[in-house]
Amino acid sequence: MFPDRSRQHQAGAGLPVALFVITVLSLLVLGMSQMQQISGESVSLQIQSQRAFFAAESGAQVAVRDVLEASDFAGLNSPLVFNDAGGLQSCRSRMTCESVAANIGGSGGNTVFTITSTGQCGAGPDESTRVVEVRVR
Repeated sequence: MFPDRSRQHQAGAGLPVALFVITVLSLLVLGMSQMQQISGESVSLQIQSQRAFFAAESGAQVAVRDVLEASDFAGLNSPLVFNDAGGLQSCRSRMTCESVAANIGGSGGNTVFTITSTGQCGAGPDESTRVVEVRVR
């Protein structure tokens, strides 16, 4: 019939400990989500960079064919836009060519063509540009 006086003298630490654990766990989850977002953006930029490199390389290959078929860089078709290519869709390649006459022995002529191909993919902050240079004679 008498009230239990032992409960009045108890001091609990459960609530502050629980709040501390919840706070630490929420900060941990927040940090992990930010790391995941940064990692995803990095992978996206890496893929755009590879696509730009392949666009520049493809443009250089087309330019080599055009220059060697015409034996002059007047037949160079630039820019090259990859609208129908699956992996290079919305990418473009701009090619330039310079020629130098050199006294080179052997077959293949004495004119050396330097082809520079610049590949671009993406737009805005996700845009990536890569340059490939090729020399042929």
